Amino acid sequence: MAGDEDKSLLYKLKPLIDRMPAVKQPDGHVHFRRKMTWLILVLVTYFVMTNVTAYGLDPAKTMDLFAQFRAIFAGKSGSIVHLGISPIVNASIIMQLFQGSEIIDLDMKDPEDKAVFQNTQKFLVIVMIFVQAVPQVFGYLTPASSLINVLGGYTGGQGLLAARLLIVSQIALGCYIIFLMDEVISKWGIGSGISLFIVAGVSQGIFTGIFNWAPNPNSESPVPVGTIPKTIYMFRHNSAQEMASGGLETLLIQQPNPVMALVTTILLFLIVAYVQGSRIELPVSHGRARGARGRYPIKLVYSSVLPVILVSALLANINLFAMLFYTNPTFQNFPILGGQSWLGIFQQGSTKPIGGAVWYISRLEGIQDWLLPLISSRYEYLLSPQGVAWSHSKFEVMLRVIGHVSFMMIFAVLFANFWIKTTNMDAESVADQIQDSGMQIPGFRRDPRVLRKVLKRYIPTVTHFSGLFIGALAASANMLGTVGNAGGTSLFLAVSILTQLYEQMGKEQMMEMHPALRDFFGNQ
Repeated sequence: MAGDEDKSLLYKLKPLIDRMPAVKQPDGHVHFRRKMTWLILVLVTYFVMTNVTAYGLDPAKTMDLFAQFRAIFAGKSGSIVHLGISPIVNASIIMQLFQGSEIIDLDMKDPEDKAVFQNTQKFLVIVMIFVQAVPQVFGYLTPASSLINVLGGYTGGQGLLAARLLIVSQIALGCYIIFLMDEVISKWGIGSGISLFIVAGVSQGIFTGIFNWAPNPNSESPVPVGTIPKTIYMFRHNSAQEMASGGLETLLIQQPNPVMALVTTILLFLIVAYVQGSRIELPVSHGRARGARGRYPIKLVYSSVLPVILVSALLANINLFAMLFYTNPTFQNFPILGGQSWLGIFQQGSTKPIGGAVWYISRLEGIQDWLLPLISSRYEYLLSPQGVAWSHSKFEVMLRVIGHVSFMMIFAVLFANFWIKTTNMDAESVADQIQDSGMQIPGFRRDPRVLRKVLKRYIPTVTHFSGLFIGALAASANMLGTVGNAGGTSLFLAVSILTQLYEQMGKEQMMEMHPALRDFFGNQ
């Protein structure tokens, strides 16, 4: 074993991180029914928490900095889960980058090093909760004046500070509970809590986007916002001439929830479901039991959907800090970046950039954000969130399309490589898993080195292709748009996660019937 001087500097945090609250690891195998019970309980608790508004918050003066990424971050604006899974994902990004760039010297195959990595990430989650909560509350989440007046009497006139600290504590506690529930799902349930919360938020948004009968509260129009109710209403209340002169255009392409968005939602659902089933299957046989044969699947989306979550979180943070530097009085005085239009231009009250470098990589939100302005100049007003024409040429719009797609693809590949290494999905780790389970590839000598050589022909290539493919598919989904303001990336994630959850449930049931398979899948 390596000496203490050879260990990572993160070992100095062990006295602290080993004492952090954690969900107890199950002593043995958790039965399928019990896992499903925990999954349902956590999901119900999450939905309850999304409907608990942070006490003392003034909703009318609250600005949601992550409005464009709300479905991905699985939080609800103004609730105690306002931050959602954002701090968890950001902590994961930091640790992945440090591990991938070898700033952190840890061997993820060593159980002790892996435990230090995971515990450090837990500690970083708590740090990120306050790093994100404090600037949002002190800058964009305004306390109610009644709470400020009440607390001012108890704190010697410091009512505003006390009210802000109270709101910070609520959303910090809510986010930490989300983090613990993710641990519950990982240890006692099926799949990942983060993935479950994303699916819950996206599914809710899509359902309301399709079936909501209520009119838009920000408009005087009585037209329902849901795609199906809107379609029924417009055909019932508009003549054929009115539909031909502009009604069909409104119904098909104009937000919110046009028919085109519903069509692309269904199309994306089918494409992602098909892609999730595509795989390369390596034949394997048992070294001792003659005739026992099977196949080891290497999926086309080998790195799973987490790289897309990490890329989306990175994009959201770039957008957030660009907005802070441009609009926040404190950040505007920051050298080089503060108040600079080249970094990003934001209109008052909007979180969507309309110019600057950030605009060229910002998320595209349907065809009205790029295709329609390219087709005709009369759609230029769609480029601005306030409906005011903004001076972007067609060349700049094309550069934005290229910039967004390139950003998604490049960083998806990087995070895919980091992810398979930290989750023991690389060729070396998979070879060891196959070797330990007693399996081998027919026609090859039963030797880990031979297995690694064979797997290296497939896994690195599939990993790179997987990152490029899911990055391009997620960007394309953003460009097409979806109903419910869920976002193309969110829909891609939701379908992928549901497909994986279905496969994991099938795997769990198979292991219930054949306990010997637990060793092969790495389950106790």
